Amino acid sequence: MTLNEGCLPSSHEPKRQPMASPSNINPRIVEGLYCEALVLADEVRAAFHLSGRIDDAAQSESAARIALSCEALRTTTRMMHAIAWLLNHRAFFAGELSEFQLRRHGRLVPDFPVSDPQRMALLDGAVRELIEITERFYARLVRLDHGWRDGAIAPPGALDRLRQRLAASAG
Repeated sequence: MTLNEGCLPSSHEPKRQPMASPSNINPRIVEGLYCEALVLADEVRAAFHLSGRIDDAAQSESAARIALSCEALRTTTRMMHAIAWLLNHRAFFAGELSEFQLRRHGRLVPDFPVSDPQRMALLDGAVRELIEITERFYARLVRLDHGWRDGAIAPPGALDRLRQRLAASAG
């Protein structure tokens, strides 16, 4: 499977299920973000390819090597969370997950740690820029996730239904 294989338009439309608040998320948005995430993940992999950059950093300074290792782990983990979130949403739109399953398991970590400024200062400018791009991408997904979750109206719980029945019988 090539990197962009999942990003090419298919001959059939994905199964559509009504979401609680479809105005801020839909299959096209998820698919576009998924393609962007795949490209970003590939760039991250190339930027932190362990056989090259960490060996180079080791020759200059151990602090730079530690900074590169820490930020590589943080950045790749951030992108794995993003791709997992997008795959869950793709599965939902394809009819493979229910809305309940998506809400329960398709959640982003809202306060995923950002990069350490002191460590970032030790990194190459291109690597810093890529890390910042992944942080902004993740923040976009968090905003989208919050908008979707906050827009949903939860069904009344058992206590609310009981109160409604008591109010109806009293009136």
